[in-house]
Amino acid sequence: MKIEQKRVCIYPKDIQRITGKSYKYSRLLLIDIRKKLNKEEHQFISIEEFCSYTGLKLEQVQLLIIG
Repeated sequence: MKIEQKRVCIYPKDIQRITGKSYKYSRLLLIDIRKKLNKEEHQFISIEEFCSYTGLKLEQVQLLIIG
């Protein structure tokens, strides 16, 4: 039985793939989300937090990240 691995955090390259925007935009979006959530610079943003902030559906985002 093969276990499917799922990631918890999202990276700028993922956001670039999802939105079609530039890598720089994706980095800035993560910074904005981090500020909004009162997270420190070293803390990661989860896929769920990203979806909540952008209003995108978790299932759609996971398909683009993993698939």
